[in-house]
Amino acid sequence: MSVVIIGGNECMVRKYKVLCEEYQCKAKVYPKFTGALKGLGNPDLLVLFTGTVSHKMVRNALKEIRGQNTKIVRSHTSSMAALKNILEKNI
Repeated sequence: MSVVIIGGNECMVRKYKVLCEEYQCKAKVYPKFTGALKGLGNPDLLVLFTGTVSHKMVRNALKEIRGQNTKIVRSHTSSMAALKNILEKNI
């Protein structure tokens, strides 16, 4: 299963990836806006940490995956516990 995480804390990127690996998921993490979000691919799950990301980045991410069979989950907090709950419910 592939997971794309938009937002979150830059210092937590490695921890997000390790947690996803524990759930047998490959993760891409985009903690801050880097222009257009090209290369998202076709993820199974898109996690939007809305508390740490701009509206523009959310719109670009949703535009990139439009028309794909991707489950979208929004979370205001970007903690490890929040990501763990999201992964437990959606995997």
